[in-house]
Amino acid sequence: MANNNYQNVPSTTVARDLRKLEKGTDNIYESIAIISKRANQIGAQLKEELHAKLDEFNNDSDTLEEVFENREQIEISMQYERLPKPSLIATEEFLAEKIHFRNPEKEKRLAEEN
Repeated sequence: MANNNYQNVPSTTVARDLRKLEKGTDNIYESIAIISKRANQIGAQLKEELHAKLDEFNNDSDTLEEVFENREQIEISMQYERLPKPSLIATEEFLAEKIHFRNPEKEKRLAEEN
């Protein structure tokens, strides 16, 4: 389960130094775009994991009388609700330099200058 990777990430909003965010790209907007794309990837991954776990409880033959609250299902959902938001996870990954990114336009410009 990928949730173990997110234990050191704060679960609430944290004030950030903008100079640290732009350190890797020299452009705050580019940094935010990178963080945003990574947050979307993390969100999709977490959603996929959650649906895979909840599908284990899916039973097509349920009738209204047979439907009951499944304690395990509720615990799994609560566990995912307690995780930090994908944007916070992505920001921590960016600041820890765990995100690989490249800008082909910037690389091309640098190649032309040299």
